[in-house]
Amino acid sequence: MLELPIHPLTCFVLVRPHYPENVGAAARAMKTMGFTRLLLVKPGKMAEPSHVMAQKMAVKSLDVLQATPPLSDLGSALAGVSFTYATTARRGVSGVLTARRAAQDAVQRAARGERVAFVFGNEKTGLAEEDLYAAQAQVRIPMAADQPSINLGQAVQLMAYELFVSALEARERQEGTRD
Repeated sequence: MLELPIHPLTCFVLVRPHYPENVGAAARAMKTMGFTRLLLVKPGKMAEPSHVMAQKMAVKSLDVLQATPPLSDLGSALAGVSFTYATTARRGVSGVLTARRAAQDAVQRAARGERVAFVFGNEKTGLAEEDLYAAQAQVRIPMAADQPSINLGQAVQLMAYELFVSALEARERQEGTRD
């Protein structure tokens, strides 16, 4: 698997996930883009990595699920993290970044050796306000339709994709300066 500087320095944190399918889909989404650090904070009773539906959705990503510890609080998940991006579908949050801009920023931080985390909230309620504002930056995925948000697994996929593409572009720029 291709490993770029962003990969070992990035974790994805799901706070209070409810559906095991979303946990499995998140693991698969991450791994397709080279990321393997998934953390679960207060998962619902069914949203355990060992649930059959989580494993069914985590095609070729069982290693990510099996290495996913359930944690009791967000602070534990963010131990050792230098910069945190919290995702939100809320309107009216000022200074919010797009997924692309957050990814570009995270790649720059990883190039300096900083650890980063992307935090996603519960499928129904999102992040609690204290979790959202505990992060240094907030990220919103823009929607064309009048939808409140996208599926949790889709949000993780989109963020992982933007991170991967930004890291590839950074590598190309760096290689171009060496020529």
